[in-house]
Amino acid sequence: MSIIRPRAIVVATLACALALLPIYSELSGNTFILTFFTRVLIYAIAAVSLNLLMGYGGMMSFGHAAYLGIGGYAIGVLAYEGVHSGPLQWLIAAVVSALFALVIGALSLRTRGVYFIMITLAFAQMAYYIASGMDRYGGDDGLTIYRRSGFEPILDLSNRTQFYYLCLGLLVASIYLVFRVVNSHFGLVVQGARSNEGRMQAIGFPTYRYQLVCFAIAGTICGIAGALLANNTEFVSPGIMYWTRSGELMVMVILGGIGSLFGPLIGAVALLLLEEILSQITEHWQIILGPMLVIIVLFARGGIDGLLRGRAE
Repeated sequence: MSIIRPRAIVVATLACALALLPIYSELSGNTFILTFFTRVLIYAIAAVSLNLLMGYGGMMSFGHAAYLGIGGYAIGVLAYEGVHSGPLQWLIAAVVSALFALVIGALSLRTRGVYFIMITLAFAQMAYYIASGMDRYGGDDGLTIYRRSGFEPILDLSNRTQFYYLCLGLLVASIYLVFRVVNSHFGLVVQGARSNEGRMQAIGFPTYRYQLVCFAIAGTICGIAGALLANNTEFVSPGIMYWTRSGELMVMVILGGIGSLFGPLIGAVALLLLEEILSQITEHWQIILGPMLVIIVLFARGGIDGLLRGRAE
């Protein structure tokens, strides 16, 4: 007789809750919960892309939020210039994010350890200061987006429910894409390079190229998340790509379970829910959240996903 594992129950429950959330919001008249979880889904997509690098590739990128900003600014700048076609906006957001990821990867992958982390951080900060200096597009004050990406008549992104399901669908697609990638020949080489890059090179695999493509895939997914975020907030600013935002994405991945398929989703839901609940209790909510995160990291080495699997050490 098979035993239903706690992790499977939690993932299934979470999936059903997310799928039925708009119905609850409509029946209860609670529009905030739909807006809040739309934001959760968007950050979960970004966390999934970072997990591909960190969890499966062993590449500790500390500048991942740069792709959020690039995707967001692609939407904002094009909308400001009168280009409202959704397919065109999103294509440009994905392509520019991928190209930026290739540049970052091409340089950072030639280093190791703390140097790798610092180069990814430096590129993200460079993107932050470039955005801050674009006076035509708001500079430090950011850029208001007066019209969302146009996908009519297929989709109306101004409709909260349609936009929510678009985010949910793209989250499912990103998780599935990562699943297919990491279980492919390509993904096995990337994971092998994480464990022992020298050995993978010795048996004939050009690990640099594999890791560079992995960088581009992760950057593209995160760029799409940035496009979603810009449409959701109808605003984009340099703060979206500041190093603290990259840190938040890393916390989501580690909290949920680094190197696990659903860990980033669980981590995004847990972190953003904790922030929202604690901020309603006290203005000093970070003092409570910090120790809670430390306890989880200390007693659940595999994050919440690891704890549910019974792997806590």
